[in-house]
Amino acid sequence: MSNTRQNHPPRPEEPTQRPVYQGAPANALPLTASEDRQWATMAHFGGILAFVPSLIIYLVFRDRGPFTAQESKEALNFTLPPSIAALVVWALSFIPVVGGFFAVLNALIWVYVAVSSVIAGIECNRGRPYRYPFNLRRIK
Repeated sequence: MSNTRQNHPPRPEEPTQRPVYQGAPANALPLTASEDRQWATMAHFGGILAFVPSLIIYLVFRDRGPFTAQESKEALNFTLPPSIAALVVWALSFIPVVGGFFAVLNALIWVYVAVSSVIAGIECNRGRPYRYPFNLRRIK
């Protein structure tokens, strides 16, 4: 018995195909009632970190939950003007003579926004919509 090797002709190169992308659907699912309340609450609590968290939540979830859309827009409208003011006041705090006054003013702005955001977040977590007493409501 001989162990001879049979020579096969080389196979032609098979065309390389890219795999089909199996990603998430383009339209995300609506939020459940508890998720809707959770993201709305987070939009208000995010006010502690200025307007960025409420802006992100508004842009990502506004079409997925009506309560989140309403409350994140309210939080964004409330936090945007004080955040801009705090940034300006922070820059003014580097002025040598009056810098201390602006630093204190900056801290007071942050405390006001943080306390108001926590109060709004607690109310929102209970399922009640919250309206800030002083809010410009520029974003419709």
